[in-house]
Amino acid sequence: MSSEVAARRDAKKLVRSPSGLRMVPEHRAFGSPFGLEEPQWVPDKECPRCMQCDAKFDFLTRKHHCRRCGRCFCDKCCSQKVPLRRMCFVDPVRQCAECALVSHKEAEFYDKQLKVLLSGATFLVTFGNPEKSETMVCRLSNNQRYLILDGDSRYEIEIAHISTVQILTEGFPPGGGNARATGMSLQYTAPGVEAVTQLKLTAGEDANASRRQSTAWLAAMHKAVKLLYESRDQ
Repeated sequence: MSSEVAARRDAKKLVRSPSGLRMVPEHRAFGSPFGLEEPQWVPDKECPRCMQCDAKFDFLTRKHHCRRCGRCFCDKCCSQKVPLRRMCFVDPVRQCAECALVSHKEAEFYDKQLKVLLSGATFLVTFGNPEKSETMVCRLSNNQRYLILDGDSRYEIEIAHISTVQILTEGFPPGGGNARATGMSLQYTAPGVEAVTQLKLTAGEDANASRRQSTAWLAAMHKAVKLLYESRDQ
């Protein structure tokens, strides 16, 4: 891909909406697959009372709209200003308590797991035929739209074209806890190809830094998949 095309798909612009300033992709088609659209605000005339505590709105009790769900609340029930990166807001925005809790949890993904995905990790990659595999570095593209596989060959898989994702695990650690992630299996469709492609990523067996990085990448991808499916269900 040329640098000009890459720059075009990563270009962003600053826009103002009723909810605040947003830094969005210059071309809508290049938006993050993890993103959420701004909600329609409940019209003022349809909410004479707070939709949480039922306080009546008047000159002293003003109404506020949660930027995540679009519902009406009094200042007490909608006082938190929290980052909402899935809607590309530049600054923290007002949210109700329920939405603020969700946004706080998502902030951990953007602050930690997303960096892991962008950095990448090394896997044994198999396309369809289990007898043919290649060691490749797998990472998320900077615009979050593609899985990039780099080795002797190179592939770009558009996240939007991935239909199923399964994190592969094995065993349970001594003393209990979660099973250890060993790889990932996914299915996707390539542009111009009707058949579904099966892809499998397997982490190395050695207990070294590379294996730890691969395990961390898989854990981050698991969280990313949850956001991806949530975005599709919006």
